[in-house]
Amino acid sequence: MTTNTVGTMREALISIRDVSVAYGSRRVLDRVNLDVYRGEIVALLGGSGSGKTTLLRQVVALARPDSGSISIGGVDVTSCSARELAAVRRKIGVAFQESALFSSMTVEENAALPLQELTGLADPVVALMVWMKLKAVGLAEARTLYPRELSGGMKKRAAIARAIALDPDIVVLDEPSAGLDPIIAAGLDELILLLKRSFGMTVLVVTHALDSAFRIADRVAMLYQGSLIAVGTPEEFKASTHPRARQFVQGQPERLSDASAGFAASFLKEFQP
Repeated sequence: MTTNTVGTMREALISIRDVSVAYGSRRVLDRVNLDVYRGEIVALLGGSGSGKTTLLRQVVALARPDSGSISIGGVDVTSCSARELAAVRRKIGVAFQESALFSSMTVEENAALPLQELTGLADPVVALMVWMKLKAVGLAEARTLYPRELSGGMKKRAAIARAIALDPDIVVLDEPSAGLDPIIAAGLDELILLLKRSFGMTVLVVTHALDSAFRIADRVAMLYQGSLIAVGTPEEFKASTHPRARQFVQGQPERLSDASAGFAASFLKEFQP
């Protein structure tokens, strides 16, 4: 499977080139290459420790790789000035896995924070823009509630409303459906598709939920041991011949090592009545 299977004439809003990151002697990312095109949804898959979170940190410019480069909208965030970096970050909205809402603020106040901190807009304009974003995510009627009063799905939606407050070009969502029941998770999938259709946003989603990834993504990319092993449309990903990708699609469990299997067998034998 090729690294990028969507038309080469499209604009790569995110361009990752030969990115490597190591923590001590452990290489977490190993020469990763990926383009994310304007207006598409890319789902990033991978098991725990595969490098997904590390790659996200590079994309949103919270860290710089040991080698390689990442360009956002044509700006190399691994070598640009602090002023250029600040401008790029304003074009990226992030919704964290645990929502990260401020507990002392209402939904409305949480969503307004980026506008108040990063723009000089008058309060009535901020209020209108916040209402529009809360309406888009289905929380206009819950705007005066506090995070403790929200369900898990409502917290996720509130986090997305805050992430899109500045009308960013790119939205990064970290495990948006984690811990949610299938009905609520499907509703979030529809919301993500709405961001693409109605706002023209480019969305990078980290998820473990294959059903969700196949439902919303234009392309699916999978990290394994720090490398991208498969990138393509959902149909292409399902047809991948890479053993790890096939294992992921088929939901096959990890095999116990010989040592672990031997220990388990000895333990069970020892304690059998």
